[in-house]
Amino acid sequence: MDPSLCPWWQRGVVYQVYPRSFRDSNGDGIGDLPGVLEGLEHLVNLGVDAIWLSPVFRSPMRDFGYDIADHRDIDPVFGTLADADRLIAAAHERGIRVVLDFVPNHTSSDHPWFADARSSRDAAHRAWYVWRDPAPDGGPPNDMAAQFGGPAWTLDETTGQYWYHSFLPGQPDLDWRNPAVRGAMLDTLRFWFERGIDGFRIDVLWMIAKDDWPWRDGSVTDAPSGFGGNPRGALEHGDGPDMDERLRELRAVADEYPDRVLIGETYMEPRRLVRYYGPDERGAHLPFNTALITVPWAPGPIGAAVEAYEAALPGRAWPSWVLGNHDQSRVATRVGAAQARVAAMLLLTLRGTPTLYNGDELGLPDVPVPPERVVDVDGRDPVRSPMPWTTGPGAGFTTGEPWLPMTDDPGAFSVEAQARDPRSMLALHRRLLALRRAEPALQLGTWAAVAAPDGVLAYDRSRGGSTFRVLLNLRPEPVHVPAAGPWTVELSSFLDRETGTRLDGIVALRADEGLVLRAG
Repeated sequence: MDPSLCPWWQRGVVYQVYPRSFRDSNGDGIGDLPGVLEGLEHLVNLGVDAIWLSPVFRSPMRDFGYDIADHRDIDPVFGTLADADRLIAAAHERGIRVVLDFVPNHTSSDHPWFADARSSRDAAHRAWYVWRDPAPDGGPPNDMAAQFGGPAWTLDETTGQYWYHSFLPGQPDLDWRNPAVRGAMLDTLRFWFERGIDGFRIDVLWMIAKDDWPWRDGSVTDAPSGFGGNPRGALEHGDGPDMDERLRELRAVADEYPDRVLIGETYMEPRRLVRYYGPDERGAHLPFNTALITVPWAPGPIGAAVEAYEAALPGRAWPSWVLGNHDQSRVATRVGAAQARVAAMLLLTLRGTPTLYNGDELGLPDVPVPPERVVDVDGRDPVRSPMPWTTGPGAGFTTGEPWLPMTDDPGAFSVEAQARDPRSMLALHRRLLALRRAEPALQLGTWAAVAAPDGVLAYDRSRGGSTFRVLLNLRPEPVHVPAAGPWTVELSSFLDRETGTRLDGIVALRADEGLVLRAG
């Protein structure tokens, strides 16, 4: 099939924008939607196909937007609905799709639904949330633990019952068993689709269909565990029996609109993850595979993770790869600055749709945050440091005081500086994305493992008579790799090999080097 006939989300690359830290247009130190609009040219030059915006909806920001008080309005810290409309239009004019973050598992405790729910046991929205009577001793109904620590239950003094929350007390869980909840949330998708949004990344997708353990009285010590190994942990108890039906409902709404995509946050191993493609693959188009974030950084574990994923994919399901995001330590910190270049080549040459996290194209590391500047109770501040754009004051991010500390070396990490350097991390990402866009074998081709010496991950990408071999040296020592040719150099992660150079028999890989070769 002609690549142009494939869905955009299958041949494209998604770029996660964490709006608070992307670009600030008004000097308050917090990134906003007009700032994202200002940064679109960088994304055009980078070569991405879509942006995923972390939540920008009205919120008290106890969890930085993942506690939503109004799903159909923009929080003033980010701008207005009109700003959102302008951004969508401007992105579309530049050939960039816009994906929003849909948070269906819970709302903010400030949401009007919850304000009504806690006003009375007979309130109209009472059954939209999960309530239980106290245990005989007056304590929580059971010992289920919330993700950020403490009980997953908080007592409402007014009505004398506890509400359930998988995360913070200010994030009460919606009860997706209630048809009214499902109807309201599905209508929220329609509201944004009607405004031109191209899709949604669905937060903690597996949590909207829970098993029955969170609702049991007493101890849940013997409950099965899967996500993180704690049977009392709230996140262990999604992926319940209603999941297939929830996926069908979500997909049915997306299918009402042409060319839309649903991306699922699914932190789980492939044999569980593939469920989220849905019955007959009518669920999420792209359940996230986060194995590259968690797997040991070595050829054996990475290769095994890729092969296990490929083997588990049902039918025509399309892979999805994530290397970093706003919740995980940055790539350059996890694997080191040298290997971050190799990691970029891995992400952008695997089979499937890759998602980049803003700042990773610059090689940003985690930024230390002194105790007096900490704002996130879960310790994620270092991975959310603002983007450096220039070498001037505020690094072009803001004219004010940034909401989190910035890298102390914008001269090395800024977009401005790296755009001038033909061998920078930014230059590498631009070259990789351009190569991927130009070559159907790298967009849509097959993936096959290739035997290689210790320390090297090797695989072929092939389509329509065209084959590329990817050699990734994951060690800080040089290595010679047998490669019966003929092969020609297409791209080195160091950006210093001449394209078209012929190689026969042996490829000398330098320490921490990735190499893309073209057959023939």
